[in-house]
Formats: sequence, structure tokens, C-alpha cells
Amino acid sequence: MEDLNGKIALITGAARGQGRSHAVELARHGADIIAVDICSQIAGVPYPMASREDLDETVRQVEALDRRVFSSVADVRDLAELTRVVDEGVAELGGLDIIIANAGISAPAPTLEMSDDDWSTMIDVNLSGVWRTVRAGTPYIVAGGKGGSIVMISSLAAMMPNNNIAHYAAAKAGLVAFMKVLAKEQAPNGIRVNTVHPTTVATDMVLNDATYKLFRPDRDAPTRDEFEAAARTLNALPVALTESVDITNAILYLVSDTGRYVTGTTHVVDAGGAL
Repeated sequence: MEDLNGKIALITGAARGQGRSHAVELARHGADIIAVDICSQIAGVPYPMASREDLDETVRQVEALDRRVFSSVADVRDLAELTRVVDEGVAELGGLDIIIANAGISAPAPTLEMSDDDWSTMIDVNLSGVWRTVRAGTPYIVAGGKGGSIVMISSLAAMMPNNNIAHYAAAKAGLVAFMKVLAKEQAPNGIRVNTVHPTTVATDMVLNDATYKLFRPDRDAPTRDEFEAAARTLNALPVALTESVDITNAILYLVSDTGRYVTGTTHVVDAGGAL
């Protein structure tokens, strides 16, 4: 039921972390991949972002599975650039069936201390960037006439409020309403649209000093162990972090025939965090 042979998937933020996991596992199940990442630093993001070498490693891992992959650098804040890359990827691989809008950033700050740029950049990447990804890719799924699947990576933060992430939470919550409208619009085309809502995931976006401080404001320089002790208290299950593959497994369900009648839903992978 999770056979993706003959399918082509567009994945943003594919250079590392969740994006790489999604690309490699979908390839393992037979899909060819269009892998996109900015591969440069965004001003205001407090941790090193992915590099071109990271994206090349994703390509290497997909090709090692004997799947085709088209990779390119593109910024989801630039519709023309993103559209060009998607056009080129579809032309090379021959179509599009799946979109995983995964690219995102984190930059914690108290609401009243954020600058206009802090707010605008977060919304532009984490919300508007998903719209641009959908805008660039969905017409190709429609044109294919076979239906397809779109997954937007939201967050538990869209459902559970926490301090210092107002812009992040607003963007991730906005994806839910966007997803539901798109699911209704695209249902006649057989295109299913869902959001996935992870709790903390062990990626570079989480495993950094800014996030550690977010979870442990009582410490001047919290360690990973101190961060994990705090993160563990937020989950009902006795874990501090999920792994990228846990999110990928949810996506595999949604984009394959196992989830063929699932659309318009918020799929939570949170170790019981919402409890």
C-alpha cells in the first residue's frame, strides 16, 4: 500500500533533517525526488542553516537507492525562482504527484521584542513559502490527471501555546486554515491535502543554543541534557525528542494509498504533547 513506484515528489528544505529523511524514505518506497533547499543563511536565524554540500548528500543517498533525483537551490520566499526550479525538475523527471512543503525556520523571541523583519521573515518562510511551493507545484499534479497528495509540515505549536514563538505559531496555525481551503478546492481533482504536526524533532533546527534557552530560560547557557529534561515534561510519553523518520512515517501514510481517502486533516505526531 506504500508503493510509490512511478511517483514524483517535490520536497522543500530537503538538504538535511526532516527534509532529507522524507526524500530518502520516499525514494526507498519507489518515488523519484525533486529536492529543493535555500542552502544559505537567512538573516535572524540563530543557528547554521543547510549548505549545498548537505543537499548534495541528500542527492547521494537518494541515488544510492537507484532513484532519480533533481536538486536545486531555491528560496521559498521567491515565487519566480521556486517556479523555475519546479518547472525544471518536472521537465527532467516527467511529472509531479506529491508535494511536501517542509522548508521552515525557527527564531525564538518575546513577542514585544521582535522586529518587523523578525515577524515578516518568519511568516514569509513558514507560511507564505508553503503557499508558493503549492502554487508552483500543484498545477502539475492537476495536469497529470491522476490525483495526488500535498503535505504541509505544521507543528504542535499551532495547537499548544508557548512563550516566545508568536510568529512561528501564527505561521504554523495559518497552515491549517490554508490546508483546509486547498483540500476543499482540490478534492474534485483527486488531490488530498493534509498538515502534519510534530512535537520537538531531533534536527539542527531544534538542537541548538537558541532552542535550549527557549526551553530553559532559567539557565544562562543550558546544555542539551538540560533542554531534554524540560522537553520531556511536555510529552505524555517518556521521550524528549522524536526522530525525523517518525514524521516521515506519517507522511508515507498520507501520500500513499494507505491514506487514499484522508484529506483536510491535522495529523499529529507529538508523543502525547497535546495531552
